[in-house]
Parts: sequence; structure tokens; C-alpha cells
Amino acid sequence: MGSLVRLKKRREFIKVAEQGQKYVTSGLILQALFRSEDAQFQNVIRVGFTTSRKIGNAVKRNRVRRRLREAARLLLPQYGIFGMDYVLIGRARTVDLPFTQLIENLKEALNKIKEAS
Repeated sequence: MGSLVRLKKRREFIKVAEQGQKYVTSGLILQALFRSEDAQFQNVIRVGFTTSRKIGNAVKRNRVRRRLREAARLLLPQYGIFGMDYVLIGRARTVDLPFTQLIENLKEALNKIKEAS
């Protein structure tokens, strides 16, 4: 069983955005890219989180990222594909969306990405 590793470098986020798949829900946007070149990361899931200033001030953006991190921690080991990079992008609605609905949105997005793979 692998583990979750954080994406932190801008070029990693850009690569996922340009080359990966995207699925949009009411609470979040999920981007995913399969990594075939990195043998060292084949048994891990890499995940990054981002929010834009459209969401609001720093307090709201940080809250959205915390909620996305927790949802990813709960669902990615079970529903994610090892060897993939995921980027979760918060939306304005993510702040007020009930956490159970956020979990359902992420589960739906992960299943759609899995079907397309």
C-alpha cells in the first residue's frame, strides 16, 4: 500500500493542468495526470491543493484548502489510482458546502477520472 505525497512545485501543478484530465463539480475541480516516467512514485499518490483569490481573503482560501486536504486524506487512498498526480482546486462554493457533499463531489470526480483512465 502506498501513501499520499504533496505536490509543491509550480511546474508540477502546470504539468497536471496542461497534460491531465479535468472533472468539474459544484464544490471543486479535480485535475489528474498519470505519471509513467517516475518509477520512484509509482506506489504513491501525489496530490496538490490550490485556490484563487476569487474565493475571498486568505482566511477563506486557507479554510477551503484545509477542507480539501481532509477530503483527500479520507478518499484518495481508497478511490485514487496509485501512480497519479491529482490537483484539487477549490471553488467559491467550497467554503459553505456541507462536508458530506464535498466528500460526494470528490468521490464522483475520482470515479469519473478512474473510468476515463
